[in-house]
Amino acid sequence: MKKMTGTTLKLLVLIGMITLLQEKETQAQNSPSDPWVVYQGGEGAGKGKHIVLVSGDEEYRSEEALPMLARILSTHHGFKCTVLFAVDPQSGEIDPEFQTNIPGLEQLETADLMVLFTRFRELPDEQMKYIDAYTKAGKPVVAMRTATHAFQYTRNKKSPYAKYSYDSKVKGWQEGYGRQVLGETWVAHHGAHGDEGTRGLINGLYEDHPVLQGVQDIWGATDVYTIRDLTADAQVLVFGQSTHGMTPDSPMSFEKSIMPVAWTKEYESESGKKARVFNTTMGASVDLESEDLRRLLVNACYWAVGIENKIPQESKVDIVGEYDPTMFGFGDHQKGLRPSDFAVKQ
Repeated sequence: MKKMTGTTLKLLVLIGMITLLQEKETQAQNSPSDPWVVYQGGEGAGKGKHIVLVSGDEEYRSEEALPMLARILSTHHGFKCTVLFAVDPQSGEIDPEFQTNIPGLEQLETADLMVLFTRFRELPDEQMKYIDAYTKAGKPVVAMRTATHAFQYTRNKKSPYAKYSYDSKVKGWQEGYGRQVLGETWVAHHGAHGDEGTRGLINGLYEDHPVLQGVQDIWGATDVYTIRDLTADAQVLVFGQSTHGMTPDSPMSFEKSIMPVAWTKEYESESGKKARVFNTTMGASVDLESEDLRRLLVNACYWAVGIENKIPQESKVDIVGEYDPTMFGFGDHQKGLRPSDFAVKQ
């Protein structure tokens, strides 16, 4: 038996230490006590990319929609996904009505993409600084439904991040994050909220866009949002037609005009770097029962991180595990849930 040299022994010890640290890191990422949940990416085109999905809205059940989307992205496409939640710090439970706490935003420091689905949040500066840094770095964003009005500052208007408020009047940041980064802020309901749904109409001018690869039939129970003045650089991929009713077979309401419901654009950060942005005003948990809406979002993640050439002919978007979404509405979120309840059960 060949005798080990001192160098070889040191190398083996170093390898062992690195392995141990990696194991500890993995355990920490998936600890039941963490106020977030991590889905380690498997094999797929997204392997090596980290997506941070930020939930936190009182109405459309982003806390249900984003874990489901993350499992699809992780299991079928290889992305590592971290899902953050609005958490009551006293109970440790997910509470989308708690508007001032989304722990884990420091995960954005290693993110290749942020998926944003929040509504009227006023986060403490210690948390908001990570969204600010991510945005300033010119990194891509995929935004859903209420992200056009992701932030609202009513208590701490002197915060350096109050400029992100949906109703901001700060020069250069008029109408906040939604308008300046995503292309539009909150305006109004165009469809009859709670009575009309949305039928997606593919824009033939961009039917060959990578995000629309394999997308044919988009339906959602949420109503069409009003778009007043979409920024000029936006490319509208999908328009929304209101429907008489909230089921997939509801007839379209031709009494109402169509509105953009999904678009792409670029955002130029303060550093001068241009970031890809995809925004859809659809995306409630019940909307994501639509296979082609899920496909649109998965494709958008590929495109946002610059691997659109790897988008499959028809992206696999089969739901992983059980998914029984709660109908949208205020005060109707599932009570008593913790982030660990969304973890993959071994």
